Formats: sequence, C-alpha cells, structure tokens
Amino acid sequence: MRNGDLVAECALEGIKSRVVLQIKRRHVEVWNEIPALAGTELQQPWPCSRMCSLSLWSSSGDHNPFLCFAFGFSHALHPIPRQSLQAACYWLTLVKVMLQMETIENREVYSCEFKLRENPLKRKDKVYVGCGAGFGGDRPLAALKLLQTVKELDYLVLECLAERTLAERYQHMMAGGKGYDSRISDWMSMLLPLAVERGICLITNMGAVDPLGAQQEVMDIASKLGLSITIAAVYEVCQEKSGPHLSKKGYGMWEGGISTYLGASPIVQCLERHKPHVIITSRIADAALFLAPMVYELGWNWNDFSQLAQGTLAGHLLECGCQLTGGYFMHPGDKYRNFSLEQLLNLSLPYAEIGYKGEVCVAKAEGSRGLLNNSTCAQQLLYEVGDPSSYITPDVVIDLRNVYFCPLSNDKVLCYGAKPSSVQFPDKLLQLVPVDCGWKGWGEISYGGFGCIRRAEAAEYLVRSWVEEVYPGIGDCIKSYIVGHDSLKATATHEGTFSREQMDIRLRMDGLFKLKEHAVCFVQEFTALYTNGPAAGGGICTGHKKEIVLQKQLVERDNTFWGFEIKKSKSIDPSKKEATCDGSDPVDTVREENKVLLVSTSNSIGGAISSALAPSAPSNKKIPLYQVAHSRAGDKGNDLNFSIIPHCPKDINRLKQVITKSWVKDVVSPLLDFSSFTSAEAIEQRNKKMEQVTVEIYEVPGIHSLNVVARNILDGGVNCSRRIDRHGKTISDLILCQEVILPPLTTDDI
Repeated sequence: MRNGDLVAECALEGIKSRVVLQIKRRHVEVWNEIPALAGTELQQPWPCSRMCSLSLWSSSGDHNPFLCFAFGFSHALHPIPRQSLQAACYWLTLVKVMLQMETIENREVYSCEFKLRENPLKRKDKVYVGCGAGFGGDRPLAALKLLQTVKELDYLVLECLAERTLAERYQHMMAGGKGYDSRISDWMSMLLPLAVERGICLITNMGAVDPLGAQQEVMDIASKLGLSITIAAVYEVCQEKSGPHLSKKGYGMWEGGISTYLGASPIVQCLERHKPHVIITSRIADAALFLAPMVYELGWNWNDFSQLAQGTLAGHLLECGCQLTGGYFMHPGDKYRNFSLEQLLNLSLPYAEIGYKGEVCVAKAEGSRGLLNNSTCAQQLLYEVGDPSSYITPDVVIDLRNVYFCPLSNDKVLCYGAKPSSVQFPDKLLQLVPVDCGWKGWGEISYGGFGCIRRAEAAEYLVRSWVEEVYPGIGDCIKSYIVGHDSLKATATHEGTFSREQMDIRLRMDGLFKLKEHAVCFVQEFTALYTNGPAAGGGICTGHKKEIVLQKQLVERDNTFWGFEIKKSKSIDPSKKEATCDGSDPVDTVREENKVLLVSTSNSIGGAISSALAPSAPSNKKIPLYQVAHSRAGDKGNDLNFSIIPHCPKDINRLKQVITKSWVKDVVSPLLDFSSFTSAEAIEQRNKKMEQVTVEIYEVPGIHSLNVVARNILDGGVNCSRRIDRHGKTISDLILCQEVILPPLTTDDI
C-alpha cells in the first residue's frame, strides 16, 4: 500500500501480524512521535488485538531515504488477516494526517465567529458566477461548454459534495484511500487550460475530508499541463479555542471525521489575500460556494443581510446545476413538462449575474437547449429548504416565501424577493458526526414469466426463514421489494396501476445488521436460492459493506476554526513536458478539443416550452394530481421534502384543502413497509413506525406553492437506508399519481 510519502506493508505469521510503515526522512519530527502515539495496546477499533512489539530504524541509501517503524499484533483465538490490513490502513491514515499537519503547524487559523470585514473593496458592479457541477456525478463536458459559450464568466463553481459522498470519502480515507473526490483529475485536466486562459477562478468542494491531498493532485495536473498557477486549500481546523495557531489535533477527519458546514468567509479571505486560480474546500455550505465571490467582488459586508439573502438565493438556485435549466424536469406524461429528447440533449448549465444592490438574474447559454422558466426556478427554489420562512445557511437566514420570478427571455430569469428572516444570522453551525450504524447486506434475483411474483414471494419467505434459523431475530432487519412492481413502495389510486401480469421482475432484499457476521450470513443464505429456492431464478448478485450515518448537531461559531494553505504549481520544462499517448502536447490537445466542442455547441437549437399560464383544473371529479401540479422531492437526513407547484396559480387555495397532513401521511405510509407481501404483522409494524412520522406543510405565496416536509420517513437517511431510492427522489411522481377531487373555484381564487 502506497500513499504519498508513505509505504505500508502487512505480513502475517500464525496468530501474529506485523505492520511496517516507511516515512521519508524529512518527516523526522513525525517519526519521533510515533512511539508515544502507539502506546502498548491498541484499544479501538481492534480490541481483540494486542501490540506485542514496536521497533524503529533508519534505512540506508540516498535514493530511498526512509525512516521506518514496525509494530506487531497478537490476535485473540485465531489469525485475523483483515484486521491486520485494517490496522495498516489505520496507521497509514493517521501518519498521513500527521505529515500534512507538520507542514501547516504554524499557520494562522481563524474562528467562525461573526466579524465584519474591514473596509471591503467594491471591485465590480456585476459579477458572473457559473455552476460547473451540481453533484459528484455531473458531466465535465457540460462545464467546459459553459466556459466556452459564456464569455462573461468570472467564477465557475463545482459543487460535488453531499452527505452521502462525504461519508464515502471518510470511509475511503480510513481504509487508506483518497479522502477527496477521485474524479478531480478528470475535471481539472479538462477545465484548467481554458479557465486559466480566460482568467476564471474555479471553486470546488471536491476536497471533502482531504483538501490538502486534492490540492497536491491539482498541482501535479497543472504542472503536467504546463500551467503555473496558484491553488488554495480551505479546510476546517480542529483545535481548542486557546492559542492563535493550529495545534496538532488536525483538520477535517482528525477528530473522527467530524465535519462542520462552513460559510463563505474562508473563501472570501482566501480571495482577498491571494486571488488563487483554484480554491479547493472541505465541507462548505453549497450556496456559500457561490456567495463567496459575490461578497468579494461586490464589496458586501457580513451585515448586508439583504444583499446576502439575494446572493444566497442565487447560490441556492445554481447549486444543483442543470436542475435549474430543464434537467430532471422533462416528463412525457405531463403536457406542461413534455419536450423533445433533442431539447433535453446538451443542456446548458446555469450561471447568474449578480449586481451590487443584490439584483439577481439566472441564465443559461444564449440559444441553448433545455428550459429555464418560472416552473424550473420554482422547483429548485423549494428543493430541500424545509421551512421556506427560515432557510438557514451559515451566512444568513433567509425568508423565501415571497420570492418571484420574471422571465426576461427564453434564456434569462429575473429573481427577486428573498430577504433576511426575523433571525438574520445563525448563532450556531451545523456539524456532521460519523457514527457506526452497522453492516449492510443485500441480494437480488430475477424471475420471469407466469407466476413470477409468487415465486419471488416464496424466495423472500425462504431467505427470511433461513437467516432466522442461524441468528434468531435478525429477520426484522431486512426489507424486501420487487423491482418492476413495488420497489419504490408506491401507492397509486388511479385505475390501471399494476393491472397486467408482470413478466420480468427482480426481488431485492436489503438488511441493516448490527454485526458483520449477520450480514455475511444473510448474503450466504440468499445465494442458496440457486439450488434451494423456487424455479427459474437467476442473475443473483449480493454484497455487504460497513455503513455509517452522519449525525447532526449544532456547535458554537467561536469554537469552530478554519485555515487555508496556498501552493503554486511549477510549469514543467517544455523539453520534459509529458505528452499524450500520440505524442502531442496535452495543452494543445485540450484546446483543440475545445474548438470542436465550441462548434457543436454553437449549432445547438434554441426554443423553449411556452410558459403561458395553464387553465384552472376541473372540480368535483377525480383527476390525477399530475393534471393539477408538478413536484420535486429531496431529502435532509431522515426527512422527506417535496413541493406541490400548481400549473395554474389559481388552484393553490383548492390544493390547500386537499393536501393536508393526514393526506400526506396516508400517501407516504407504504415507505415504511418491510415486505412486498402484506400480512397482519407487517401492517402492525408499519402503523407503529407511523407514530414517529410528523408532517409540516408550508405555503409559499410568491410562487403560489406548497412545501411539504415528512419527518422520520426515509429509513434512517441516505447513508443507511435499505430503500432502493435512498434519497426519496422518486416520491414526487408517486405523490402526483394520487387521484384528488378539487372543490369548485371561489371568488377569492379568481
């Protein structure tokens, strides 16, 4: 195992194992501290292993100057190779963080306490901020096209970090892997040449729990591309309040992976002092990534709450990328959202034009495909905001209830009406704490043809019974569903749903267990369906993994610290510059690709769906909610958040009479079913869990809509949920499947 300046090896000898770590000689201070850190016994996370030896030595030779140390373990009862490897990974990660801290030990750190900027400089009347990525799996080519087509851009933000990806990065780093987004090299290799040429600053949270590691990788990429640039890493610092300098308690994951949502201030100070070409951050609130360049360029201060509210509105609208410009919106079953596949192809990512007084226009590339109008803006406005009268961010608490959208063209929308809430500024920050939630085990098998659902029912019964034979009581840890039939746990009231015999289905069972051996047992018993289950089952796939959840807590601002580190890449000598596989210059190759992409983008067709108001929905008859409204759903931990946005604003008062708390509870209750096959016991379990579910419904007058929050409904949240749709994103359309009867319009509605 190799990681930067470290080499780790693990050898097994009977009931003993030996782990060797080598550190480059220049890190002698870290090497001297290892005996004190190691102690005589390793308590966690391997309490069954006792350290029985520890030795340190220096390697010889100028070409491989290493300081080495080794420690041996004796394991209880029998050899445990996996634990030995885990120990190696643990020490590799521990020492890696120590090496990083050695380089920044005496750097100044800053508190998150509220402090006004001193004489902020207004640098521009307007600033243009684009979104290059809305999540970790977004498309680098789309970001490149935005750079090519929108010449006004000053900043491009790559928002790639969510609670799920943060947990994954933490687990990867603890296993000795990368604690930052592994795709950062793909993004930077594609975007850096044009961004540097155009003077556009790239800001990204791809640093996750190891922004310094990400910084080093981007430095290497820039050097290979022949670019001499400045790269900043901004990260949370874990230290006691006393003392002005960074202690060796570390940053990011050093305190068990704890991560706090920071605001825009760290990025603003970084821009003021160094104006880097690239800023890589740890966990900074999504909207704050976009707000920071506005504060810096427009000279806003931290008590300019009206401007901060409008700037954060712009950031919130941009943060999910193409969800603002037609992505995740097109729907062939809805005449108000149906547009051609060609229109959906090559969507433009969004950008915003922000003025000094807080004027905000969101836009897409002129003449591009996709859709930007009141409806797409309304969906994004309510996405995962909870109470719209008090949307809390680290920099300002916003009231979104009276936000309005005014289309200026097919490609640009004016946004106004965001204002600070009655509590303008949060006293505390949201912190995420990784907590072990057990072991996930899962299995899938396909059945087809006549009676396939009944065979899936038999298979589910067998697996539950088999695991109960081995470990009584763990059957209740398992959820099951049938892909192609009820995997989303939908309830629909209009006729025709599931009316035909399914001919191709897939049984999936997911379990969340306290112990690893329970998850392994489940996987083994599921695999036994091949020879012990009902006829003609095939395509089995199984797996198990460790899971963590990110528990939320509030922390004092003045006990939260951050710092940043600046590095400059050095352009490789042209005679030594790495070439592409065909021998060409990599920078010239990227620029040539840019030209091709620019031509293809300029030939894209324009056009948009008409945003004219729809007629009011009929009354006193059953109609699917699809005909009345559209919706988008998202998650916050274990809570579901979905919007109800009527096609015709006049229908909002009638919808309020239908969309009640009890109605919502009835619709979402199947999400708590643990099996596809109902029984008295299953219904009793569901009803018991429903006692923990609460519903909140908020009216948003500015866009004539409702925002609904159902709490404790998502099986623990995205990181540990056993649902096939962990985020609950599909629930919006399941809501719209419901049939409703609207009362007649009144004079107040007209």
